[in-house]
Amino acid sequence: MSRLFSPLTLKKITLRNRIAVSPMCQYSAVDGFANDWHLVHLGARAIGGAGLIIQEATAVSPEGRISPQDLGIWQDEHLDKLQQITTFIRQQGAVPGIQLAHAGRKASGRRPWEGEGKVPVEEGGWTTVAPSAIPFREEEPVPTVLDEAGIAKVINDFKEAAGRSFRAGYELIEIHAAHGYLIHQFLSPLSNQRTDDYGGSFENRIRLLLEVLEAVHTVWPQELPVFVRISASDWAEGGWDVEQSVQLAKVLKTKGVDLIDSSSGGLVSYARIQAGPNYQVPFAEQIKKESGMLTGAVGIITKAEQAEAILENGQADLILIARESLRDPNFPLHAAKILGDDMAWVPQYERAKR
Repeated sequence: MSRLFSPLTLKKITLRNRIAVSPMCQYSAVDGFANDWHLVHLGARAIGGAGLIIQEATAVSPEGRISPQDLGIWQDEHLDKLQQITTFIRQQGAVPGIQLAHAGRKASGRRPWEGEGKVPVEEGGWTTVAPSAIPFREEEPVPTVLDEAGIAKVINDFKEAAGRSFRAGYELIEIHAAHGYLIHQFLSPLSNQRTDDYGGSFENRIRLLLEVLEAVHTVWPQELPVFVRISASDWAEGGWDVEQSVQLAKVLKTKGVDLIDSSSGGLVSYARIQAGPNYQVPFAEQIKKESGMLTGAVGIITKAEQAEAILENGQADLILIARESLRDPNFPLHAAKILGDDMAWVPQYERAKR
């Protein structure tokens, strides 16, 4: 058996292989409610053989949405369709996961196909919040600085969302602390210029993430896994970097976190990222080797042999695919054939296996 198609056990959950569908926003919800688009999108990738399906950044509050069309889990009414989705994913042999998120100053944005910039309040947008009064782009409105009460609300929103996630049938949650969204904004000195207990030192800048995790663990079963997605580098001078990421991973390892989903970028508009195949894998490798934490590799991983080599070389423990999953929902089935593994197809599609 290849490494890619060996199982991975995380607490009481066992993934049938090391392929995870990375969270990808679909910008197709109304008032946070999932619909048939999300069922078909996520369900197709479960049929396609992935071991883990992580649902797109799902907002813990209305003001935490990246766009007005993002999924949400801030009210019980959201759960009916989400339960249908998780049930279907499990029926196909995959594990349903959910990424819980708050976009902070990057919230209230337009969908990618509708251009850049903020959605005005009169068109359904809202005032954003952040650790400091620094917009993502100079021309954007200045976000409201979160005060003590605002931070407490964010922490409680993540807690409530985690409880709802369990009731909706998710078996894994990922806290989104990457890509320039709220928790990442607190981590990086480029966006966090606070002088209170949540700013300045490394210990203060990671405080919000640790308090979110502590609150989540009061409602999330301890036998179910928790991931944290981070941007291992801001790709900008004076920002968050891989050395701080290693330091954070060492802390998170003691806080009930099972894997670091290692991405990068997204914090500042002027970052210059040299993207290419495996360009983020060194981050996952360094974090894994220096912290002892399990890591996930992501970023232009498009071929079975490429994914297998990352695992064989000990650079990561899990492969997360995004765009390649959009191109080919059956990537795991095709990868298994390339690597010589006999992976079962759903009986409805078995005639196409040969």
